[in-house]
Amino acid sequence: MNGLTHFDAKGDAHMVDVGAKAETKRIARARGEICMAPETFQLVEAGTAKKGDVIGVARIAAIMASKKTAEIIPLCHPIALTRVAVDFELDREHSRVICFAQCECCGKTGVEMEALTAVQAGLLTVYDMLKAVDRGMVMKDICLLEKAGGKSGHWLREGEV
Repeated sequence: MNGLTHFDAKGDAHMVDVGAKAETKRIARARGEICMAPETFQLVEAGTAKKGDVIGVARIAAIMASKKTAEIIPLCHPIALTRVAVDFELDREHSRVICFAQCECCGKTGVEMEALTAVQAGLLTVYDMLKAVDRGMVMKDICLLEKAGGKSGHWLREGEV
């Protein structure tokens, strides 16, 4: 199946056996953004959204989601995360909130899915908290920025530092 590890020789989906892999320090960073109307962005920036602290709640949701990744992505391994950091950047010029997540573990498989799940959950929470005033928000550019650890080593998205 062209090296796709989640398929067996018959083409059936399966959970990859990581039992023989070495435990290494693994890190993954991801990002994504949610664009909104300028008036909606002002609510986030001023901290005056009706449902409360949008960024604070979104940060907790992102961290919680990273820990639940294996429960929502069918073939992911449960991972004992050692660190999850979630940050938000407010971009007034473009009326957008950018979410960054970094997940870490010492294990046999990477934490890319956990970082990506954290970002998406953080952005979904921003949407949920603001949807009463702006249903037209758009989540976009969700991507892996960097991964380190394991046999494949270090990977960095082109243009990242």
